[in-house]
Amino acid sequence: MILTYHGHSTFRIKGKKGTLITDPYEDYIGMPLPRLSGDIITVSHDHKDHNAIKKVAGTARRNNPFIINKSGEYEVGGISIFGVRTFHDASGGVERGENIVFTALVDGIRICHLGDLGHELSPEQIEDIGSVDVLLCPIGGVYTIDPELAVKTIRSIEPGIVIPMHYKTAQHNLDVFGDLKTLEDFLKVYGVSPEPVPKLDIDSKLRIPEETELVVLSVIA
Repeated sequence: MILTYHGHSTFRIKGKKGTLITDPYEDYIGMPLPRLSGDIITVSHDHKDHNAIKKVAGTARRNNPFIINKSGEYEVGGISIFGVRTFHDASGGVERGENIVFTALVDGIRICHLGDLGHELSPEQIEDIGSVDVLLCPIGGVYTIDPELAVKTIRSIEPGIVIPMHYKTAQHNLDVFGDLKTLEDFLKVYGVSPEPVPKLDIDSKLRIPEETELVVLSVIA
């Protein structure tokens, strides 16, 4: 399984049985989405910085990617995906609506994408999400959980690896995303500052560390 980061909340997860793209975005966020192709696209919520499905091409396996934008259980070409209903805010969805937390089983590795989670997870939601090998966690605040709540969420889920996402960068449209926290803000709260790497390549579940390890991925444009 090879995982790469393409900015905002977009990841490419390539496994032996297919490729999954998460939350593709429109160019209005301030950066163009790179050319991506996938067999499956997950959409955590229907906002244009997360639902630009037409920007992702199909593959040799599947001409048109299979779109998953609802909670529930799915099996697509040997990849299992589980969606848990959460909210985009701390007011039960009153401000920004629902958010789906998706966990994908790729090459035996459970990868959880929190989308634009906007609140502390309940014990019931944590139980529904289940065990997590790799957690993709928003950290920027404003529209999602902030660095402090992100750290608390990471500790409650206890993944083997955590990768931060959805934070302010120099490329973002500052009129919309200027109030987001930066990666550096999160690293100060988390307490470690690993060097960015271009990809996460895991060939076996045995490579997942027992204690949570923070991995920072470089943005591949």
